[in-house]
Parts: sequence; C-alpha cells; structure tokens
Amino acid sequence: MKNKNRFSRRLFIKSSTVAGIGLGVYGNAFSLSLKVASDYSQGKRVGIIGLDTSHSIAFTKVLNTHKEDSQYLGYHVVAAYPYGSKDIKSSMDRIPGYTEEIQKLGVDIVNSIGDLLQKVDVVLLETNDGKIHLEQAMEVFKARKRMFIDKPMTASLSDAKAIFEASQKFKIPVFSSSSLRYITGIEKIDKSTVIGASTFSPAELEPSHPDLFWYGIHGVETLFTVMGTGCESVSRVSTKDTDVVTGIWEDGRIGTFRGTRTGIHDYGGTVFTKTENVVLGPYAGYEPLLLEIVKYFETGIVPVQPEETLEILAFMEAADISKKQGGKSVSIKELMDKK
Repeated sequence: MKNKNRFSRRLFIKSSTVAGIGLGVYGNAFSLSLKVASDYSQGKRVGIIGLDTSHSIAFTKVLNTHKEDSQYLGYHVVAAYPYGSKDIKSSMDRIPGYTEEIQKLGVDIVNSIGDLLQKVDVVLLETNDGKIHLEQAMEVFKARKRMFIDKPMTASLSDAKAIFEASQKFKIPVFSSSSLRYITGIEKIDKSTVIGASTFSPAELEPSHPDLFWYGIHGVETLFTVMGTGCESVSRVSTKDTDVVTGIWEDGRIGTFRGTRTGIHDYGGTVFTKTENVVLGPYAGYEPLLLEIVKYFETGIVPVQPEETLEILAFMEAADISKKQGGKSVSIKELMDKK
C-alpha cells in the first residue's frame, strides 16, 4: 500500500485535475469504462497499425489461426495500416515484405489510420518506432477504440504520461507490455515473497531511442513483473557489449537487469524469494500476452497498471542518465515528478 500511495502522488502532475490520479483513481476510471460498456462496440475485428515489426505477422497468425478457439474470444485481424517508422531504416525496409505477407493471411491494407478505424473495433498499435506512438494513439483514442500498445510504448517517459492522460480524458483504458512479462516460470512465483531478482535479455541499441527502450525493455519488464513498483534509484554500468543496471527499491530490495549485445540471444533470470530461488525461462512465445490482450479488448480491464508501466520507463530513462554521469545513482522520483 505504501508503494501505491507513493506513486499515486507522483503521477501526472501537469494539472491539478490530473495530479491526484493514482492506482485507486485509475481503478475507478476503468470501472467507469466498464459501467458504460453498453456504449462500447463489442465487435471482434482487430486492426493493426504498423507493419514494420515481426510482431504484426506473428500476432495475426496466432489470432487468425485461432479464430474459432474460445480462448481468443473470436478476435481476429481484418485490416492493417503499414506505417510505420519513417526514419529507422531497419524498420522501414521490412514494410513491403510484411505487407505482402499479411495480405496472404486475408488482411486488408488501408491507406490511413482513419481508414483503419472505420473497419475495426479494437487496435494493436504495433509500429516499431516509439517516437510516433503518441500521435498514432491519439487518433485511436478520439475514435474511442480500445488499444494495446506494443513495445516500446514510447521513446520517452513524457510521451507515455501523455498517453495515459489521454486514456483518462477519453475514458478508454490502455496498456503496454512486453511478452516477456509472461516468461515461463513467472506464474509459479508468489510475488509477496520476492526479496530480489536478476533478469537478462538482449539489449540492442537504436540511436533514435533511449538505450533500453528499444530492446532492453524485455528484460526490464520481466524484472518489474516480479519485483513490483517501488524502485527509488538506478545506477548503470555500461560497456560496448553489456549493460548492468541496478535498481534499489524503497524497502531495501535490489533488482538487476543485464542487457547483452553479444553471445546467445536469450531471455531469463533468477528470482530470489524467502523460500527458494526460481529460474525463469525459456521464453513462452506471444500466446500468453495475446490471451491477456483479448481479455482486455473484451472487458476493458487492463492487466498492467499505468503506474507500473511508467515506473518501468522511468527506470530505463534513469539508466540512460546514469550512463551519461559515469554510473552515478539517479533518483526515479525526480523523473516521475518532472513535468
């Protein structure tokens, strides 16, 4: 409860109306969205924004293959808007091939987000470029459609705050998550017993994004999934091939993330609990995340609270600052309180 109250005070201080929003008020807002569910279209047509990532193809294959599977509640992809990064070459180069591939799966290609929103009930915002997520998300909010935002949620903490503010304004709950939140082994952990954790994932860099936002997010998301919110400070040791980021939680627990750019491309970690040490892995694929997404599409209940997502982004942003300052400890509170 201490953690929740602490971060409730920190979130969204841009205006007096928004300043008080925290876990409790978010819960009320999302309950409100459920209360007016009769006004919300319960169709099963999914639209994709962004064909510059392999996630778009993978998600479509799972959903459309399992259209008759009761677990996926009938949600299936019917239309996609290809764009997409405009200045990240590795992403832009994928668009033609992924566009052709998704058409073979029976998905219509449209010329704008506006056109997409006319054809679908819910949206997967898959654009690989977090810099344009706020702009794209605003179109979806204005159309009052539920939306999942894939990693990286944004390319800055400030943009993520703006997205959650818009979520409140339009009364449309939204969430973002890496599929590594559901890595094998994590479901066995009683999180109330966790005394520390060490996770790892690849952490390739993209100059247009803060270092860990681009790929390190996967291992950081795993870390917060088991540790929960309440990280107070972050320090980072960085070399050409490896990052080690250490977070100190307000109750004295320590969590570390190791990001790799050489060696085996793998994900995992160790969770230290009061009774045992639990090894995480292997990667469980996209299906566990997609099951949570379709539940959210159906109910409007988000599986990841906004303050946890914001703290994850603050952790990664603080890691960048620490790197620039030669590994000095950086306060997350200062970042969360920054306008």
